[in-house]
Amino acid sequence: MQREGNIFEERTTSEMGELGRIAIQGERGSNSHMAALEMLGAVEVVACSVSAEVIDAVLTQRVDAAVLPIENSLHGSVAEHYDLLLAHAVRIDGESLLRIRHNLIAAPGVKLEEIRNVLSHPVALSQCRRFLAEFAQAKAVPFYDTAGSVKHVMEAGLRDTAGVAPELAAKEYGAAVLVAGIEDHAQNYTRFHLLRRSADARPSGLRAANKLSVAFAVEHRPGTLVTALERLRDAGVDLTKIESRPVPGRPWEYVFYVELRFADEAMADEAVRALKPYCSLVKELGRYAAA
Repeated sequence: MQREGNIFEERTTSEMGELGRIAIQGERGSNSHMAALEMLGAVEVVACSVSAEVIDAVLTQRVDAAVLPIENSLHGSVAEHYDLLLAHAVRIDGESLLRIRHNLIAAPGVKLEEIRNVLSHPVALSQCRRFLAEFAQAKAVPFYDTAGSVKHVMEAGLRDTAGVAPELAAKEYGAAVLVAGIEDHAQNYTRFHLLRRSADARPSGLRAANKLSVAFAVEHRPGTLVTALERLRDAGVDLTKIESRPVPGRPWEYVFYVELRFADEAMADEAVRALKPYCSLVKELGRYAAA
């Protein structure tokens, strides 16, 4: 049986040695750590403080690949990661969906009534507003990372403070889950991309690609975006997402990022080819199996 979110056909750990070291942004025990394990199985996860460091680790071959979030179903796209995809010679080789579950986690033996502070990343805190409003005895305090909040609680020996993080963080740092599933919305998913250097060969065993990500910029005059989108329609692909990001140093000009579903490689080739006469920039970001 395939594990949910696994981008590979059924494979043993030894067969996946080509992707042995995986960079993530944030601490071990985070949702990115969980996504890497669900995607790839038993791999070594390398924690990085910022996303640019993740990309640098891939480009300098300190790791074999990276797993970065690209979109959350409640909070939308991760704009910084679109910019990094455009700016660097990396390629999307896969994607997965991770159901986000937030848990109140504290040091072992601490009781719920002892908690006076709740630490976590601001996005995680905002996704647990209902629980935190009812848990009036404690103050919500923004922190740099979900799993990092649990790491801090344990390293500092705090007995009046809990973190909000995935269950994996409790296992990683020897903490305990006080209350599981405190998120406001059950339908909370984050989509992650598996990234490799553009020059690297595609890993063996990947599921057949049926999704294409492309970045393009059109001339800054009326009708050019409509024309580009019409050319994609004519190529037969299914446009599933479009995102725009400003071009640095060129006010009110934008790069568009599109995700397209395709039936075969020839259709994907035609979609990329059809954009080029109407665009000042076209960069294919990757072909991969849709999650």
